Amino acid sequence: MTNNPTTVGLFVLSLYLLRFQFMAASCPCGSNRTYALCCEIAHKHHANVITPEQLMRSRYSAHVLGLVDYVVNTYHPSCHAEEQREGIAESIENDWCKLEVVKAEAGSNENEGFVEFNAYFDEDGKRYCMTERSRFVKEDGLWYYIDGTFPEDEPEPDPRLNQSVSSLKVGRNDPCICGSGKKFKKCCG
Repeated sequence: MTNNPTTVGLFVLSLYLLRFQFMAASCPCGSNRTYALCCEIAHKHHANVITPEQLMRSRYSAHVLGLVDYVVNTYHPSCHAEEQREGIAESIENDWCKLEVVKAEAGSNENEGFVEFNAYFDEDGKRYCMTERSRFVKEDGLWYYIDGTFPEDEPEPDPRLNQSVSSLKVGRNDPCICGSGKKFKKCCG
């Protein structure tokens, strides 16, 4: 590029227009609001986040936009996210496609909240879905991501637990269905 004032002016104008188009675009978090009126507010200043769902959405958008610093800084300090920066940066490199918020709910007090979501991403030509129930805590007026559970990590409930004992086909010497480790005949049988 030459230092011609007209060329420089056109270049600056084109950058401005690109930024304006992005700002007017839908937010990556799927809120049906523009980025400027949604997650950009959080990305500019963490203190602008007022709910766990807003933090979760802004963290997802940060993944889409490659904002590693924002993701690292919104982990709770006890998570030592700075030590995991490289892994966080790698996860951001995925092609994030869509976010679905399944449920947002309060925790045991006003400083805890949970958000269950599905985040879709493409990797190596395949579509994947990450499902998580994230836990957020509020400390010194700021919401932080602290941890999450993944449905595939949780054991499936035993379907026999919803049946009456008399309808089950359990041998007297089989382990008890209540999980005590005792024989059925010495426990619930």
